[in-house]
Amino acid sequence: MKFNYKLFTIYVLSFLYIIVGIKHFTNPNFFITIVPDIFTYKKELVFISGFFEILFGCFILFKKLRMFGCWGLILLLIAVFPANIYLYVSDLPREILNISKAQALIRLPFQIPLIFLAYWHSKDSFSNSYSITCGVLFIPTMIYFLSI
Repeated sequence: MKFNYKLFTIYVLSFLYIIVGIKHFTNPNFFITIVPDIFTYKKELVFISGFFEILFGCFILFKKLRMFGCWGLILLLIAVFPANIYLYVSDLPREILNISKAQALIRLPFQIPLIFLAYWHSKDSFSNSYSITCGVLFIPTMIYFLSI
C-alpha cells in the first residue's frame, strides 16, 4: 500500500480541528479572551465557532462531505481572523494568555497556510506545484501549532 501524504494531512488536520473545537467548549474563557470587544455575545460566538470547527473537522474525513468541510473551514478561518488581529493589537488578551506581542505576530500568518491546505483538500487534483507547496507548508504549520 502506497503512503498517501495528502490523506495523512487531511487526517491530522481533522484531528486538530476537532480537538480545538472541543476546547471551545471545555475552555471557552481562552477563546472569549481573544474575541474583539466590538462583538457582543462572546461566549455564544465561541461556542458557535467551536461547533463549526468540530463539524467541518469531521466533514473532511469523508470524501463525499470533504468539499463542504473544506470550504466551511476556509470561511471559518477568515471569520475568526479578527480574533488573531485583536490578540496582536490589544495588551489585555496577551496579558491574560501570557504571550508576547511577538508571539501574537507570529501567529497571524498561520491562517494563510491553513486556508491553502483546506483548499488543497477540497479537490482531488491540483497542479504538482500547488500540491508540493501545500505539502511543504503543512510541516512548519503543524510544528508551530503543536508547539503552542
